Amino acid sequence: MSNESVQIYYPSDEIVKNAAVSGMDAYKALCAEAEADYEGYWAKRARELITWKQPFTQALDQSNAPFFKWFADGKLNASYNCLDRNVENGLGDKVAIIFEADSGEVTKVTYKEMLVKVCKMANLLKSKGVKKGDRVVIYLPMTIEGIVAMQACARIGATHSIVFGGFSAQSLRDRINDAGAVMLITSDGQFRGGKAIPLKPIADEAFAMGGCESVKDVIVFKRTGGDCAMTAGRDSWLHEGLANQADTCEPEWVDAEHPLFLLYTSGSTGKPKGVVHCTGGYLLHAMLTMKWTFDIKQSDTFWCTADIGWVTGHTYITYGPLACGVTEVVFEGVPTYPDAGRFWKMIQDHGVTVFYTAPTAIRSLIKASDSNPAVHPKSYNLSTLRILGSVGEPINPAAWEWYYQNVGGGRCPIVDTFWQTETGGHMITPLPGATPLVPGSCTLPFPGIQFAVVDETGSELPWGQGGILVCKKPWPSMIRTIWGDPERFVKSYYPADFQGKLYLAGDGAIRDANTGYFTITGRIDDVLNVSGHRMGTMEIESALVANPLVAEAAVVGRPDDLTGEAIVAFVVLKGARPADADAAKKIAKELADWVGKEIGPIAKPKDIRFGDNLPKTRSGKIMRRLLRGLAKGEELTQDTSTLENPAILEQLKNSI
Repeated sequence: MSNESVQIYYPSDEIVKNAAVSGMDAYKALCAEAEADYEGYWAKRARELITWKQPFTQALDQSNAPFFKWFADGKLNASYNCLDRNVENGLGDKVAIIFEADSGEVTKVTYKEMLVKVCKMANLLKSKGVKKGDRVVIYLPMTIEGIVAMQACARIGATHSIVFGGFSAQSLRDRINDAGAVMLITSDGQFRGGKAIPLKPIADEAFAMGGCESVKDVIVFKRTGGDCAMTAGRDSWLHEGLANQADTCEPEWVDAEHPLFLLYTSGSTGKPKGVVHCTGGYLLHAMLTMKWTFDIKQSDTFWCTADIGWVTGHTYITYGPLACGVTEVVFEGVPTYPDAGRFWKMIQDHGVTVFYTAPTAIRSLIKASDSNPAVHPKSYNLSTLRILGSVGEPINPAAWEWYYQNVGGGRCPIVDTFWQTETGGHMITPLPGATPLVPGSCTLPFPGIQFAVVDETGSELPWGQGGILVCKKPWPSMIRTIWGDPERFVKSYYPADFQGKLYLAGDGAIRDANTGYFTITGRIDDVLNVSGHRMGTMEIESALVANPLVAEAAVVGRPDDLTGEAIVAFVVLKGARPADADAAKKIAKELADWVGKEIGPIAKPKDIRFGDNLPKTRSGKIMRRLLRGLAKGEELTQDTSTLENPAILEQLKNSI
């Protein structure tokens, strides 16, 4: 690609002038400060941004690497830092959350009101015997109650683990079981796109599977009024439990390394990994990225469209915005209901200034506005916007350009943020008042974060050569371990190939030969990124093989215009291969629905192909590289002489 074809967008003078990090020199000065005194750099920010009950004396403890500790002897409380402190600083009457329900109904909650809600919920949890260090699983829709439940756990020192409301009974059961949760907070149902979808019945199904015996109490939020069975002695209604609770609750002061939450993420092997995040370092990065990446001001109305079931909803809904004392929009529904102008109408109605969403959402809205001018962003007044953000997966240049021109009116910088469940917050991202933007590139590391692109041995590669993305130093908001499996943590993130010294992000990347900007090239392991959500291929394969019809399955990804990556499954049935297209379609639908039930709708394969067997080497290893080529519809030019059964490739070419 010639240099002329790369369009660079520079921040306007006005944005530079008012930005928290103003101009590239300011960015470089922060990076140099971190380079010169790494621990001192992070300690300074932690003292500036967080209110400590007991100040820390040591920033980083590396004595048991890679199990790093940050600010370990400091004590704090995350809920205090998000709520009480803002009330004490005179922001009690400021709106904390503008909640817009699926139906369009709007509820506003001030910081003072939020604090009362959280204290009452915290007291309810305590009355049920939940104490510091206990795990509470939360399986709730995108409502204020979800945020309140998370904050209430943080307030009493309990560790929360959110399970996304779109996950199946099996996924919920596995997470309750792994976390050893003492309580489940759920809802009768949720509203999505005008429909009421049950949740409590799914939770009951999870309990019926066995393995959830650690749970003593189930608290049920009445959201939809749908039918749900209540088990005597275990289940109780949230509104009844809150009725008599006191509206104050002293925060539990915890060590900075106290686990704030567990969040399960797909790995390349079947079992989801319980990523552990600790209070002090995590909260610091949530606040610092709010201030620098989103250039957040007290006058802003911030809207992150994620769900609290994902890490983005933790950092940029539940903790970051509230800790910075800003007003945020929280949305229950979907971007296309009642029509595809919903996002733009909400930005207009609520005067949103900073908007943060995923490329999949942008691409689906491009499609919708192409066919219906009424829902095109240009039909709405989006003049309040000043910064746009993108999250979850790399954004393709065409979607970036559309977003920049049509939503941001060519005046709003786009912060294309690269980070992961494991990193806690942004790792590589432009800063709106400093970084010249290149569509499709997440540009440069956040100040203080030190990334590199290396080869298989961990040696740094020259700019312009693609390789493996690693982080060279520990950082405050990093994953601490995998819950109950420290060995897997070391193996997954600090592998022996790199002498246990580099954090392995699991993504490939390339740095531009001239600018040093990073572009993420995709996963290097068997993990797919579908609509910004990570799905382990092994997890989907295990679900397929659990179906009585299936003998063997292999799952790969192929590029998809809408979702970034689509799931393609190659299946060998126990019986004969379907004789015609109709029979194949019928079985494919059955299997896709089965995966949806086992894991959740997001994991359904888009394309299922049947073969008498799978392409294997003579030693029995499935040749996934060939399957990836088949999924993409490429002509196979690789040597297939090592295949035990080359004829199989013809069968698997055909998509039904």
